[in-house]
Amino acid sequence: MDLHKSPAPTGRGPVPATELRCSDADRDRIADILRDALAEGRLTAEEHAERVEGVLNAKTVGELDLFVRDLPAAHARRTTAAYAPPGRPAPGTVPAEPDANVVAVFSSAMRKGRWRPGRRLHAYAIFGSVEIDLSEAIFEYQQVVIKAISVFGDVTIRVPENITLRGTGGAVLGNFEVSPLDSGEQNAPVVHVDGLAVLGNVEARPKRGKLVADILDRVSDKVDKALRRHLDR
Repeated sequence: MDLHKSPAPTGRGPVPATELRCSDADRDRIADILRDALAEGRLTAEEHAERVEGVLNAKTVGELDLFVRDLPAAHARRTTAAYAPPGRPAPGTVPAEPDANVVAVFSSAMRKGRWRPGRRLHAYAIFGSVEIDLSEAIFEYQQVVIKAISVFGDVTIRVPENITLRGTGGAVLGNFEVSPLDSGEQNAPVVHVDGLAVLGNVEARPKRGKLVADILDRVSDKVDKALRRHLDR
């Protein structure tokens, strides 16, 4: 299947969703649809092999869609994922002061496991390394902002595959890279990474195989509290 290369985005306007760079998780999801289509007899073995090869070489979300646009499962996914994740938090929604700071100066620092990131987290790596692993975190708030500063250091951020990830920042003789991620779940957390790398590295991407298990914890907590108040009467 021939695909036209997408032109590099120009200007300062928002990049269309179809032109976003696809992740390994995006390729895996499309590959799953193709595998099911082969099992259902919708694709021949040759068609399946050709499309899988194209998926592995795809660069954008739009290119991936071409390989499943004639399959019912792809349209069902679009219907369920029509929800548009919220944009950046409105001013005042997320406090300017961080709930926690993670600092590494000529050393390393890490946050991982079952922990609560709060609404704002600041990470500073000065001649050191910081790892922020949210793959098993407990999200008490839907919007989480992470400020990541790296000077001759490294800040690595990992998130579950079923949340929304956004990034704004840049680098000076360094690397700033955030792999955009969209969740179709209305209550899914949204992580915003604001970063600057000076002769260093700031990187944020999904952790393959990790899904946030408590997307509805905020709702469940409210229900539990209401039930307890009712039983105490």
